[in-house]
Order: sequence, then structure tokens, then C-alpha cells
Amino acid sequence: MHTRLLEIRQGVLNKNDELAAALRQQFTQAGVFTFNLVSSPGAGKTTFLEKTIRKLTARGYSVAALVGDLETDNDGRRLAATGIPVKQIQTAGNCHLEANMIQHFIADWDINAFQFLFIENVGNLVCPSSYDLGEAIRVVLLSTTEGEDKPLKYPPMFNSSDVAIITKIDLAEAVEFDRQTALANLHKIHPGIPVFEVSAKRDIGIDAWLDFIIEQRESCLNTS
Repeated sequence: MHTRLLEIRQGVLNKNDELAAALRQQFTQAGVFTFNLVSSPGAGKTTFLEKTIRKLTARGYSVAALVGDLETDNDGRRLAATGIPVKQIQTAGNCHLEANMIQHFIADWDINAFQFLFIENVGNLVCPSSYDLGEAIRVVLLSTTEGEDKPLKYPPMFNSSDVAIITKIDLAEAVEFDRQTALANLHKIHPGIPVFEVSAKRDIGIDAWLDFIIEQRESCLNTS
């Protein structure tokens, strides 16, 4: 029984990886730089993404977003208020997004019209670590209100991510967040991972993050 379950899981992941690779090629050819944002619930993904979108569009970039949640379209409506194309993916109990969902929901979009695509994954630090969505960069968010040991508790997610964002940095002193311990834990699990410390509400660190992703997109296009 355990062997059979393992075979089924491997088959699902292999199929997902094949589709994700095709999506990645499609995104690269279209010139759209894609991000997969992952975190636990309440880490501030949507607020962070709202600020990122508004600042990118103010700089003249074309942006779209996909939003994953078990139920409701609350986050999708929040992002749609920025004026960009947004689609809400309701997973109906599934704890993560999968590549076939991304393929389905972008099917009627002209992705050549976008320079950035953000995928806000379901709030979960376990399941999403196993599922490639065809993104160029996986971004894991850790809020100061969650404590410093999240990377140690969920190593697969932090190890598989390309960038780490420490959110709600304006609350660090109030919640007695130990910045040095958090950074040490991040680099213990993923040595050298780029880390940005931000507050979306206070507009702290967002411009440095934007400069980074714009540079990453340009670098990717120049080498593709």
C-alpha cells in the first residue's frame, strides 16, 4: 500500500514538473517574468503584493496576477482594485496550486502583453514546496509576527525558494523579533539566499525589492 501511494505521488509530481517546464518556456518566450509567492497564512502576501503591483505599474510595467485560496475571492478582489488583470483560483480544499491550474487560468490571456506575472499561492508552508508552477523565482515570505524559527520548522520551503522576504518589519521591535537570529536561520537552511526586509504599509524596503526584480527580469531576457 505504501509503495503504491508513493508511486502515485511520484507520478503526479512528474506530470506537474513536465507541465511546469512547458509553462516556464512559454513565459520566457513571451517575456513575462513570473513569481510564485508562498508563505503561511497571515504573513502579509496580499498586502505586499498590492504594494509591489502599484509601484511596478507606476513605473510603467504591465502586470497580471493569479491568486490561490481554498475559498472566497477576497484577495483577488483586493488585487483587482489595483487595476491589473487578476484571476482568483479557488482550490476547494486543495492546499496548494498546481501547474495545470496555472495553465487553465491563463489560457484566455495574451501573456505577451505582460512583463510580470505574480502567482499568490495558497497560505501553506508545506505542500507548495513540492509543486513547480513554471515560475522564474519562488519567493517565500516570513513575517516578524511569526517568530524567527520558521525556516527551521519548514526547511523544504525555505530551501526551495530563491528569495526570502521578511515582512512587517515595522513591527519587529514591538513583537521582539530577533533579526539576527532570523537571518542566521534563513542562511542555515539556504546559504546565500537574498533577503529583503520590508513593510508594505510603511513603504519600507519595497523600492529595493522592485529594483531587484526588474534587474532579474532584464538579466533573464538577455540570457534567454
